[in-house]
Amino acid sequence: MQPTIRAYRPTDLDAIYDICVRTAAAGGDARGRHTTDRMLGDVWAVPYVTREPEHAHVLDDGTGTAVGYILGTADTEAFVKWFREEWIPAKAGTFAADDPRDRELAAVFESPEKMIRPEFAGYPAHLHIDLLPEWQGRGQGRALMAAFLDGLRAAGVERVHLGMAAENTGAYAFYRRLGFHDIQVPNPGARFVGRDTGPL
Repeated sequence: MQPTIRAYRPTDLDAIYDICVRTAAAGGDARGRHTTDRMLGDVWAVPYVTREPEHAHVLDDGTGTAVGYILGTADTEAFVKWFREEWIPAKAGTFAADDPRDRELAAVFESPEKMIRPEFAGYPAHLHIDLLPEWQGRGQGRALMAAFLDGLRAAGVERVHLGMAAENTGAYAFYRRLGFHDIQVPNPGARFVGRDTGPL
């Protein structure tokens, strides 16, 4: 069976958690780094499929199993407001901020407003894309990005941004090939890129 890009389905949720943790260490496996392996998904992936499933797409390996995803929001400011008012209360108690393994991630979870920066004002949407290592380098990341950009364009969104660990040079090269350009952010702690939502 052939792999396909398809819309996210609620039955993909466990796979979303799994893909997230297995790619969260600058593209590498982060299993065992926190008190639960689902914690990373609760910050970087699951809020998006919960609030905006229409902007979530998965790479299906041909058997119904998601092995990669792209997800995000069409409106970062509205997403941050929802995250603060609904997602944080819904996940109360999930993050053991007193456990040193979780302290940094808990701080990210509790500070969604850091997603809003003046440098992103012209790039209202943002995204996350992850594929399991064995599915990388096959053109599927480009296909996922095309599906996501098509959805944003249809929703009237003109530009999108994303961030990545500065050491993730492979991801940066991938985004540059897809037409993303650098967004300069003071004291970023990460690398940020953006582009319009025109076709790839």
